[in-house]
Amino acid sequence: MTIKEKVSVINDKIEQAKIRGGVNQPVSIVAVTKTRPFSIIEQSYKAGIYSIGENRIQEAKEKFQSFDSMPNISKRFIGHLQSNKINKCLDLFDTIDSIDSLKLIKKISKTTLAQQKTISVLLEINTSGEKSKRGFKPNQIDEISECLEINNINVNGLMTIGPHTDDRKKIRNSFKTLRRIKQLINNPCLKELSMGMSGDFEIAVEEGSTMVRLGTVLFGNRP
Repeated sequence: MTIKEKVSVINDKIEQAKIRGGVNQPVSIVAVTKTRPFSIIEQSYKAGIYSIGENRIQEAKEKFQSFDSMPNISKRFIGHLQSNKINKCLDLFDTIDSIDSLKLIKKISKTTLAQQKTISVLLEINTSGEKSKRGFKPNQIDEISECLEINNINVNGLMTIGPHTDDRKKIRNSFKTLRRIKQLINNPCLKELSMGMSGDFEIAVEEGSTMVRLGTVLFGNRP
């Protein structure tokens, strides 16, 4: 099956998930292209996917040199951002989808102010409670809200990664928690709910996801 055919199947599954969940929000696909060759990105673009996610600065820099033929593609940083790589990240990416602490967003703000630029971000919330995951805790509502007021940062939404389990109820509850946090904060700038990956994106869409990050289901397992 070609990538274009896989995208068609995935879009059908997204529409069916909306029906099951009784929701009708638009859902965008972010192709997780870390470790994948540029040719895969090109095929994804031709199949109608205009957002890609990378988490390695140097690898992304090398790939992005070939992006002239894809001027409207959105380049999203999806990994943990180390403080010493903020400058390089701002030079390369349109959006940082993994702001996991107030300390980090303040450091990014300091850099954007010095460079006289703004950057769009998503705030990462650890809704599963797993120690292996980063992010704000769901009860840190004050800290999450404070992020919305920081200079030169456009907070476009919230992001979470579902728990590492086959228990669909636990996965669903993780996504429900993110949706409830968005509702509790009730700020119109929080347009995006980024949740759902290859193994659980249908549940995420049922619970209101507006953005799913897909790798394996699009490209197969990494070699």
